[in-house]
Parts: sequence; C-alpha cells; structure tokens
Amino acid sequence: MASIAVGYPTSNIVLPGSCQLQSASLPKDNLTNGPSGQTVNEHMSPLTIVAEWITKFNKLCNGNDETVEALFLKESYWRDLLCTSWDFRTVQGTDRISKFVGQPSKTAGVTKVDLFESPAHKVPQYGTIEDIEVVQAYLGLETLNGTGQGYVRLMRDTIDNGKWKAFTLFTYLESLGVHPEKAGTRRPTGHERDPNNERLSWKERRKVEQNFEDNREPIVLILGAGQGGLTLAARLKQLGVETLMIDKIARVGDNWRKRYHELVLHDSICFNHMPYLPFPQNWPRFIPKDKLADWFEYYAGIMELNIWTGAELEASKWDEDSRKWTVTIRIGEEMGIEHRTLHPKHIILVSGVAGEPHLPSNIPGLDSFQGTRLIHSSQFDGPEPNGSGKRAIIIGSSNSAHDIARDYYEHGYQTTMVQRSSTYVVTSDTLVDVMLKGLYEDDGIHPIEDADVMNFSIPHPVMKRLEVGRTAEMVRRDQRLLKGLTDAGFAVDSGLEGSDLWIKYLSCGGRYYIDVGCSQLITDKKIAVKQGVEVTVVGPHAIVLSDGSRLEADEMVFATGYGNMRENARKIFRDQLADRVGDVWGV
Repeated sequence: MASIAVGYPTSNIVLPGSCQLQSASLPKDNLTNGPSGQTVNEHMSPLTIVAEWITKFNKLCNGNDETVEALFLKESYWRDLLCTSWDFRTVQGTDRISKFVGQPSKTAGVTKVDLFESPAHKVPQYGTIEDIEVVQAYLGLETLNGTGQGYVRLMRDTIDNGKWKAFTLFTYLESLGVHPEKAGTRRPTGHERDPNNERLSWKERRKVEQNFEDNREPIVLILGAGQGGLTLAARLKQLGVETLMIDKIARVGDNWRKRYHELVLHDSICFNHMPYLPFPQNWPRFIPKDKLADWFEYYAGIMELNIWTGAELEASKWDEDSRKWTVTIRIGEEMGIEHRTLHPKHIILVSGVAGEPHLPSNIPGLDSFQGTRLIHSSQFDGPEPNGSGKRAIIIGSSNSAHDIARDYYEHGYQTTMVQRSSTYVVTSDTLVDVMLKGLYEDDGIHPIEDADVMNFSIPHPVMKRLEVGRTAEMVRRDQRLLKGLTDAGFAVDSGLEGSDLWIKYLSCGGRYYIDVGCSQLITDKKIAVKQGVEVTVVGPHAIVLSDGSRLEADEMVFATGYGNMRENARKIFRDQLADRVGDVWGV
C-alpha cells in the first residue's frame, strides 16, 4: 500500500453522529499464481471463471446444496440495495453472509444471476486490487420484485486450492416487475383521455394534477425540491405513483440561485446528471450555480412534476389504522396564506445532504458586532463592489470558505481566513485525472449508468482502503502547491487515516477544498491565514482568538458548515420520529 508523504498528517476528526468508516483488510497471499505454479491466465478465461461462479451462486439463491464458504472469501462483502430486502445493507464476512442468506424474505430476494457477453466493457475481465489479481464482471439479476444489476470481484482463495471466490458482490434493484417505468417502449401515446374529464387539454389536465384538484390525494409527499427531490419525483412519476413536492423556496432552483455570487460546483458534471434528461454535452465540467438552478426549473416543467413552492409542512400526524398521514401544508405569504390538508401514505424528507447551518451561538459578544455583516456562509451573496480599505474575516477552511475568501480578495478587501484544524486540499485537475480517469470520462468506454454501478459496487471499507493509494498519488502531483500552503501557515492533511476527500465527506461532511485558484492566493500570502485557533470573543469591530491575538473586522462570515441531516427530521417531525432515524452513511 502506498505511503503518505511526510509532512501531511492524516486527520482523525469526525463529526458527532457521523459514521467512522473502517478500512478493509485484503488477502495477503500471492494470488497471481495457481497451485501448479502456472499463471492464472493460462488456466481459463474470465468468462469461464465468472460463469462457473454464477452457476454455484444461483444454486445458493434457490436453496440448493451450495454453501456461502464455497462462494465467498472469509473476509468478503455483499452490498445489497433492495434486492434481498426492502433496505440498503452491507454484510461483511462469510459468517454474517451465511446468516443473511439463511434468513430469506418472503417479499424480496435474488432468484437468478446472469453474466453479460456484450458490450465489451461489461464482459468479465481481469483486473487488480493492490497488485492482487481479480476477475471482475457486471451481472444481470432477476429478483422476486423485478430486475436489477450487480458487480462482482473474484479472487483466488489459496487456502482452498486456489478456487475463485467473491471478495465483493454488489446487487441492486433497477426496475419493478409489476410497476415498469413509463419510458421507452412504454411511453404514453400523448392522446390519452381521462374518462372523467374527456375534454381536458394537456395543459388543463396538468393544472388539475399540479393542484391536486377534484379531491385527488398524493400517495407520496416529498419535502424538498432540490436535486434529490426532483430526481425522486421524476422516478415515481414514471412508476405511476401520485407524488407532490413542497418547498419553502419561491422558485425551483432557488436553493442554488440564492447562494453566493461566484459559486461554481466543485464536483464534475458526470456526478450530477438527472434521470431521463442528462445535461447537454457542451455544458461545462463544473456547472455555475445559476445555470444549474435554471436547469432544475426547466427539468421540473419538462418532467411534469407536481411542486408547490412557497409551501411548508405545518403539522403532521400518522394514523396507524389507515396507514396514512394527515398533513397540513401552509402555502403563500402573509397577504395570501392558504392551508391544505392531505393524506399521503408516505412522507420523504429530501432536504439536502446537510442539516441546519451551524453558526456558533456560544461565542461571547456575537450580538455586539457593529460591522457591515456577521453571517453564515449560506447567507453570503457576495461582497460590496469596492472593498478597498475594508477587512473581511472568514472562519472556516473548506470549499465555501475558500470561495468566499477569494471573492472578498478580488473585490479589494484585506482578507483573513481563520483555520481551526487541518484541511484536505487537492487541485481540480488532479482530482479529475486520478479519481475519475478510466471511469467517469466524456470519451470513456463506460456510460454514466455503468460507471455508477462499478463505483457504488465498492463497499465503503474497501473504498477507504483503496483511496489511500490514490491519495498518495494526488499528494505527489500537488506537492508544490501543498508545500506552498504549508509554508504560508495553512495546515493540510491527507484525509482520514490517509484516505481522500470522499471518505472525509462521508465521515465529516466536509473539511476539504477542491482548489480552483484560492490556494495560490494563500501561498502568495495575498489571503492571510490564522491557523489552529478558535474565535473566543467577538467585539464591536474585532475578534479575539484563542491564542490571545486580535483581528479587526468590517465583515465576518462563518463558513462553519452544517449540522447532521437528522436534525432536519427532528425540526419537522419532533423527537418521537427523529429518534427513530438511523445513520445515513455506512451502508
């Protein structure tokens, strides 16, 4: 396993309530040679190896005389999304997998697995994991509820005569047999008529659907009309499930449109496609926030999604007998408030990957500040046009903090970033070259959907292990920039236990920066850094830090992140239901 460059320590800080991901252990034996001393490649083709494994696995799924130990390495993983149960789960080790297989569900389960013989990128092939030879393959699945896909990585078990066994298996439900999506060959004709409203045009019919007129009720109520809500609503619509989204924003897309002036997405466009309508091929790799906001609004209209903006859930109550909710929705502003009572079967909270903005309230003197503004980064919409002679302080050192600091500097402000702990920093080009190359590429062999299967087929502990080597390579490529940051007094790290920003995101919700220019400003000392300190007191025109130093300030932005997303559930549904919400990550 590659080592981390000296001078860039690993970070072990996680947020309370976050999942501390463990790193997988890999087989240590030499798995590239068979018992005869000949190379594996001289024995059989990958297609034959996977086909033989699938034959045994199908017997296991159907209760025939086959054992988990014959199919899985002792330290192995089965990650399942809705194929074997109505849940997301990852099962580790043959003992747990045996119990998992031995408790079949009456309503879910894998019934048959097939391999793909085309296209070329789906055909079984050899690969390596840390120099250990593997055979990997996409799988087609049949389940009790529909069809799905999967991905398997096989390694030789030298303890058991070199037999090929699964190190990782991924299965996920793709479509429901009794509720196929109304797309492709099942698309509507366009001249369907409602038997109760035969003379309604498409536009009139959409008005009835959108407003839930004529005593219509949604089956699903989605709280939140951001990307997650829009994606979910689009899928449910194609399944024929009556769905309503509500959001307090005035327009779809305002969750991005109202953010700071210079914001551009930090992750590549390939991670942000939406179902049925991918982004155009001529769009930029990193999408500006207003462009994305407009796309969300267009998407909602094109996909005919039912959305009430300027609306909030005011009350909710679950009825065990009817198995339905009674919800009161408040729509509109002071001069035109309307209340609607609905009875959905399901409520889905899709309020974003984070919780409420975290603005420290326990710092003495917060209310005494007399500068232009003291706000959280979520409220920042840009500096004043001419900041010459003004002083801006940003508390925080992740993506938003860097973007805001750069914005202030470019508007003439004397800018200082207060960095409390260390930050994982990687340049945008390095991230694309090391993390995405070979999988998520515009001219790559893997369509986005198949790249997603391969990517999400890796259980998080294995992902953490593999990211260590990639992190070392990214540190090597960005060595000059990282040294410059360190010399300027900015503390960098190599992620949690030497893993990269993705693992840090899952465990911390942030504490990294994908560099698009601000790091050079820090290196050149055009943006000042106060490292390893906390704000202890806020005064009318300055702050005092934990080392006793004092910084004058005209504007102050707390880029201090967000709370856990479970707190959104607590705010909306109160303690009784919120306490039942488990960990989000770690599946």
